[in-house]
Amino acid sequence: MKKYLVIFEKTKTGFSVYVPDLPGCIATGPTKSEAEKNIFEAIEFHLQGLQEDKLFIPDNKTEAETMFFQV
Repeated sequence: MKKYLVIFEKTKTGFSVYVPDLPGCIATGPTKSEAEKNIFEAIEFHLQGLQEDKLFIPDNKTEAETMFFQV
């Protein structure tokens, strides 16, 4: 089982999502929930393609943390 960090970015029309450890694996959606569903499917599809092509499946190397600042 693999675990990957996904990054959600708010856009003018909804959300854009990408996976830093899986270059080219992206998705969008009008809501965060829809974007989350779409990136889950995109990751599954991406990993399946790598397996079928007998290519290396990257490990998770990216971490994220939220920091808070008083301004």
